[in-house]
Amino acid sequence: MFGFLNVYKPKGITSHDVVSALRRITKVKQIGHTGTLDPFAEGVLPICIGKATRLIEYLDDDKAYTGTIQLGSSTTTYDLEGEEVNFSDKKVTLDEIEAALDKFRGEIEQLPPIYSAIKVNGKKLYEYAREGKEVKIEPRGVNISNLRILNFYPETRQVELHIECSKGTYIRSIANDLGEELGTYGHLVKLVRVKAGMFEVNNAVSLEHIQTKEDVEKLLIAPLTKLNYMTYELNKNELVKVSNGTAIMPSKELPENSLILLTSQERLIAAAKMTKGLLKCLKVLG
Repeated sequence: MFGFLNVYKPKGITSHDVVSALRRITKVKQIGHTGTLDPFAEGVLPICIGKATRLIEYLDDDKAYTGTIQLGSSTTTYDLEGEEVNFSDKKVTLDEIEAALDKFRGEIEQLPPIYSAIKVNGKKLYEYAREGKEVKIEPRGVNISNLRILNFYPETRQVELHIECSKGTYIRSIANDLGEELGTYGHLVKLVRVKAGMFEVNNAVSLEHIQTKEDVEKLLIAPLTKLNYMTYELNKNELVKVSNGTAIMPSKELPENSLILLTSQERLIAAAKMTKGLLKCLKVLG
């Protein structure tokens, strides 16, 4: 079994729970996902099966979300699962929110939540938090390429946002920091990932529709359709060499230092890098 699945992770389970369920259904151990969704979050969770797990690093990292922020209160985790620690009855307007969002667009420095899996000195941040220990959290550069208001509900002080961002962006931090920017507090109460690279929510399949190994096989997506790189079709002699991990000299000019997907009859055989006139295999799959 070799390919991708576009799974819709429901609320209330972990990303690893999805992987475990698919391992149980398929009897295949080599299964992984491309990026964790918190248990309270839902949406697109790309799954790699078989040798496709070796392609995770080549998938597009950009993500898109819809998130609902509750203004007026903050929590320890920056989401609804944490303990409420601050409250304010300050009311804000739509214009004030729109003005505050300017600070979060483009290349920004973001402080990750203390309740996160980022490691500091070999230890995850949430482990420090659970032990009540202080730790210095360094800001991280992220890119917010699109940030806009979808809905604003003044009565409940909730705002729904559409966010397109780079890998490693914490929407929980945006919720918390937006509250601070508005002179109040904020935390995330709903999060839906609507896109991950080339995987979109409209084509995602719920676990309820994946009950058997045959279901998985029918839903498998060929890796070539989701990898946005130049391809090179191998002839018979080149196929033999590449299958053994041997570098080849391509029959056409290819960009230096670029990642090239080597194919044979529409099958992905290997990922290679063009170096000094040679295609050098990085990962042989076929």
